[in-house]
Amino acid sequence: MEDSPPAPPQRRPRPQRRPERQQILLRRALALGVGLLILILFALGVRGCLNARKERALSDYAGNVTQIVEETKRTSSSFFGKLSDPGELSVTEFVAEVNADRSAIDSFTARIDGLDTPGDMGGAQETLDLVYELRSAAMGKIAERMSTALGDVGSERAMKVIANQMKTLVAADVLYAQVTRPQINNTLSAEGLEGDEVPPSVFVPEGTEWLDESNVVSALGSISGATGAATPGIHGLGLLATTIGGAELTPEGPTAVSTEGPPEVEVQVQNQGESTENGITVTVSVEGGGSLQGTINSIAAGETESVTIPLTPAPKGTVTLEVDVQTVPGEQVSDNNKASYTVEFE
Repeated sequence: MEDSPPAPPQRRPRPQRRPERQQILLRRALALGVGLLILILFALGVRGCLNARKERALSDYAGNVTQIVEETKRTSSSFFGKLSDPGELSVTEFVAEVNADRSAIDSFTARIDGLDTPGDMGGAQETLDLVYELRSAAMGKIAERMSTALGDVGSERAMKVIANQMKTLVAADVLYAQVTRPQINNTLSAEGLEGDEVPPSVFVPEGTEWLDESNVVSALGSISGATGAATPGIHGLGLLATTIGGAELTPEGPTAVSTEGPPEVEVQVQNQGESTENGITVTVSVEGGGSLQGTINSIAAGETESVTIPLTPAPKGTVTLEVDVQTVPGEQVSDNNKASYTVEFE
């Protein structure tokens, strides 16, 4: 009988992990997960706080700019309002109010310079600084020259300086409109703050009226006590002649005129008083059309000067033309300042 092969050795069973070790590993995994979750939430919270702080800073910046822009608008209305209609202001009162407007602009410039500027607004802030520096410099020169412009000696040169500073003010308006405001509002829009957009800022009233030196001279000449105001002696102007295309108009009957290009009215005005008159305004009204205006800077006593006013749009057919030379301070008789003509345009 053969011997049976020996039985294979039995494997020793692996000891089972103790429950305690499994619990420790589980606890560590849970702790790690909770820690990571807390870290993520913390990072999101910090980011949210930073974003909120950034948005608040941008919103505050836009609000401060808007406030200064609105105050600038009121100063502009004050300055150009009295320049257009000084009312009963004397030279001294007018100069004092212009100085007050200049001080206001200087104050706005200082506030702009001191704004707490968020990093994203750095470029816009640089151009905004330049806008207000230009406005401050222009208003400073205007205020400095105003007394001279309204006096007797050096008034013509001072008025030229004031008229030139209007161009600087317009340049500042263009810079704000074309560069500064878009930069600010684009930055706000990128952050979803479209409701905080800054408004337009136009210091010089729209149009080119104040870029015309003759309009500035005329406005300043209307201030009580200014050069050309009611100085002692006789004051008076006279409408001497009105011509179109070389044809002299007459109030007695119709005048036929023919021109190659757009017709122009030439009005001759004589100073029939004893003092030089400044800023003489001549108005031409065309029947069925608007009122056109020209200015003669000055006319010495006894002298005659003329102003040419283009008729746009060109009249057609037979029309009535009214010409009016506005009176100067101290003028008592104005019957010879006006004339009415019938003109037949061929």
